[in-house]
Amino acid sequence: MPQRSRKHPRKQVHPDTGPERAFGKALREFRKAIDISQEQFALDGGFDRTYISLLERGISSPTIRALFKLAQMLQVAPSEIVKRTEALLAEERKPARKRAPLAPKAR
Repeated sequence: MPQRSRKHPRKQVHPDTGPERAFGKALREFRKAIDISQEQFALDGGFDRTYISLLERGISSPTIRALFKLAQMLQVAPSEIVKRTEALLAEERKPARKRAPLAPKAR
């Protein structure tokens, strides 16, 4: 049976919003706060560097076990990461303020 060849490799979808993206932003903030690279962070926790990258870009979601391990590595409570995720989500959901139209200048 002949193999199908893909014309285009599968692309990863990078979410702009949502809980996965917010979690990734929160994780990145905590990691950068302790000034550690993705690679070193992954090595210290026994994760693959690409897994950390996928989490931070919002492509993957961690298991509860992974969340606790990540929090331990960051020396924060897992709830702190979740709280920051919730705060980022709330920021995303705020409606953009509409600016009042500029009044014509008086001459």
